[in-house]
This record gives sequence, C-alpha cells and structure tokens, in this order.
Amino acid sequence: MKKVNIALIGAGGMANGVHYPSLRECEDVNLVGLCDLVPSKLQATAERFEIDQTFTDYRQMLEKTSPDAVYILMPPQHLFPLAIHCLSQGHHVFIEKPPGVTLHQTKEMALAAEKNDCKTMVGFNRRFIPLLQRVKTVVETHGPIIQCMSTFHKNTPNALYYDGVIDVLTCDAIHAVDALRWLGGGEVKAVASDINTFYSERENSFNALVKFTSGASGYLATNWAVGGRIHTFEMHARGISAYINPDAGGRAVLHTPEGTTEITPEAAADSDKQHRTYGFYGESRHFVDCIQQNQQPLTCFADAVKTMELVTAIYRNRIDI
Repeated sequence: MKKVNIALIGAGGMANGVHYPSLRECEDVNLVGLCDLVPSKLQATAERFEIDQTFTDYRQMLEKTSPDAVYILMPPQHLFPLAIHCLSQGHHVFIEKPPGVTLHQTKEMALAAEKNDCKTMVGFNRRFIPLLQRVKTVVETHGPIIQCMSTFHKNTPNALYYDGVIDVLTCDAIHAVDALRWLGGGEVKAVASDINTFYSERENSFNALVKFTSGASGYLATNWAVGGRIHTFEMHARGISAYINPDAGGRAVLHTPEGTTEITPEAAADSDKQHRTYGFYGESRHFVDCIQQNQQPLTCFADAVKTMELVTAIYRNRIDI
C-alpha cells in the first residue's frame, strides 16, 4: 500500500481534537512534519501523534519533508498566503472552513490548484457525517430529494469571529449553507433571503429559500440569538421524510407510509468517538483516497467557490431591500 506523506500546519484545538486523530487512523498515511509558532503546543502535539520532525517555519518544513499533501489548520485571516504557497509547490492541500475570508480568495485558491494540478479539500465535514450519508442514501432510493432544510442555531448573539475579521455567515453558519447545497443537488437557480440583527450590534440571523436546478426547494434557517446550539437537517422525497439531529444523543427519524425508523449517529458510524460520528474521519479518509486514486475531492476548492457564491447570493437577495 502506497503511503501518503502529510505535513501539518497548526497545533490548535480542532487539529488535536478531531483532524490529527482521524489521520492517525488512516493506515496509508505518514505524518512527516508539524509546524506551529507556539513551542509548547508544537511539542505536545508532536509527542501525542508521534511526529518526529517539528518546525516553526512552514516553508522550511516543506523543503525538508517534501510532503505529498499539507493540512493547513489556521484562522481564516492567515490561511490564504500559506495555501497559495503550498499549491505553488505542487502540494495537495486540506483546509478547514471557511475557504478564505472572501469569495475572491476562494477563487484564487481554486485557480492555483487547477494550475498546479493539486487535489484540494475544504473541511465541510457535515457531508461526511455517517448518519447524514446513510439517511440521504435511504431517502434517495425513493427518488430525488424535492425539499430539504438546514438549520443551525446558537446562543451567542454578539459572536465576533477573530476580532471581527469575518462575519457569522461566512465563518461558521457556512456549514449549514454547504450542507444545503449538498442536499439540494444541482446548481443554485434562485435565492430569496431574510437577514436580521437580534440583540446584537451585527447581523446574526440568516434565513433563505433556495431553488435548485434539480427542482428541489431548500430552506436555510440560522440564528445566533436563540436557545442554544441546534444543528439539524431535513430531507424529503416521494413518500419519505427524514428529520436528522447528528449530534451526540441525537438521532434520525425516517417517516414512510409503512411507519417510522430511527437511527443514531453512533449506529451509523459504528463508533461513539466524535471524530468518527461527526464526519471528521470520513472527510480525511476521502481526501487521502482521492490522492491515492488521482481524483478531485467532493469539497475541493472549485466546489467551495459555489458555496461561497451562495453565501454572496444570500447577502445580495434580501426580500426587504
């Protein structure tokens, strides 16, 4: 089995909590180097994942380790130059969401990836949640999805991401936007949105009706000023409706004329570990498989452009303007 050599930039919470544990479980992956600017985090992460070579200069790491791919797990305001440099050197690149601070940055990264023949992936992990994948497969055996909903609520009305570098929709609620695209299928045909500011100095509620070329109607409902973190999904096709909460303790309930069926996230993933149940292992496994098979990942930079374009369309197509 050919091994994929991966270098890592970033030793933060998400890296340690879900991304690097996922990579460690991929038998065809070598973690060849780790870079971070904070020595204590760098050392602790390297020891935990048994990474021999550590660096505080990512360019030096790339030169000395010659990786096939690079995981760049950085705040969005620091992401762009690192991604562009890695792509210019011919390295495949995985990044967390959002795929840049602006649509322009996402487009430039997509162009750089195409120019240098690189495989790329954005960590839109909801598409790789085993429960969502399993339910979507069941629903689509009844026919194409004709109606879907992506809901994401929190109780942080004054959320300020990275000291205001980026807005709520582009930085965090984008998970719900990308999941809606995945569920709706086809391309975005039309958008009508309602954006509000509730108990805050900035916009924190984003709702939209999206018509897809597949014929499906998609509904986005996000609000950062309500009861707490609620992240649920709906899928409807001919003769079947599915309501899914993929969080720990949640479940999917599928309704058909014959009755109801329930599936838990743990049963779908055959695991109770978060990086398995919530799609983090699945997305890394997909990225590595695509490198091995010379295929572009589903959530490549070119596809991420479409999600960023939908974010832009939500801002531009308000019903009250």
